[in-house]
Amino acid sequence: MDERPVKLACRSVWKVFGGGAAGLFAGGGQPDDAALGAGNFIAAVRDVSLEVLQGEIFIIMGLSGSGKSTLVRCMTRLIEPTAGAVLFDGSDLLKASASELTNLRRHKMGMVFQHFALLPHRTVLGNVGFPLEVQGLSKPAREAKALEAIELVGLAGREAYYPAELSGGQQQRVGIARSLVVEPDVWFLDEPFSALDPLIRREMQDEFLRLQAVLHKTIVFITHDFEEAIRLADRIAIMKDGRIVQIGTSEDLVLNPASPYVEEFTRGIPRTKVLTAAAIARPAGKGPFAGTVPAEAKISTLVSEVLSARANAVFEVKDSNGRAVGQLSAKDIVAVLSTEAEAP
Repeated sequence: MDERPVKLACRSVWKVFGGGAAGLFAGGGQPDDAALGAGNFIAAVRDVSLEVLQGEIFIIMGLSGSGKSTLVRCMTRLIEPTAGAVLFDGSDLLKASASELTNLRRHKMGMVFQHFALLPHRTVLGNVGFPLEVQGLSKPAREAKALEAIELVGLAGREAYYPAELSGGQQQRVGIARSLVVEPDVWFLDEPFSALDPLIRREMQDEFLRLQAVLHKTIVFITHDFEEAIRLADRIAIMKDGRIVQIGTSEDLVLNPASPYVEEFTRGIPRTKVLTAAAIARPAGKGPFAGTVPAEAKISTLVSEVLSARANAVFEVKDSNGRAVGQLSAKDIVAVLSTEAEAP
């Protein structure tokens, strides 16, 4: 069981568009479909409750129009929720004053969106340091911090470049550095890599994972790409028609879908990229073992090692603390590959 504290939480959050929408919640009740339809209201987010743990990558997925971007904007109050509560370190953001909210956004939140929104007349250094300028830091102080962030994202030496002189991937790195320079507690990313070419996108995912290994941020990340999600996420929330239909690890979603919609959503995802050694391990025996494999390792990363061993070789599966959690063999790997090959 994950014992990390809750950093960010939604409690029955709604966002309903339409005049007089707040009246739907008078007396503490919640509207049904009939009430929404009668008033021509549009419920973009419906009764969403979730918790994001300290230091985790929490990914929100869904088809276009599912409400995922609206939900993230409700979390930051870029869009005002119609009802519910958004808790940041236990305090309800919906009760924060305008000045308190501004202070939180400047010092506690980082945001990266699909469109980089870089200032074309400013250099890389000027773009990255801009949030610190807004905070009122002196020029030497903000440039020193900006240079640290620029180096962190691998753009050292390009401080004097303008956005038009950078590739798409480099521009996205500037956007990431700009969001990180304020050292946010929570980092919000809305499809940050979807506009990039596949190769650059993969490189940015690698960069993202490297940064997280260094910074250990609490991250809320939107994507519509399930393979990107399983690569990056600690947990995934799937949305449909404004509601959360399931929250879990990628293994949970693939092995135990909560509804036909989730099952269809995850159909065709290579199981070797989702399942871990622990998920397919059999009870541990006494050995001898041909070697050990990490419990959290994806099967796709183990295929070559296990299948290249002798035919009857057995590998011990150990968790991050070195405890044996089971064993697996080439036959176990082949069983997963066979199931994947048979999938429609």
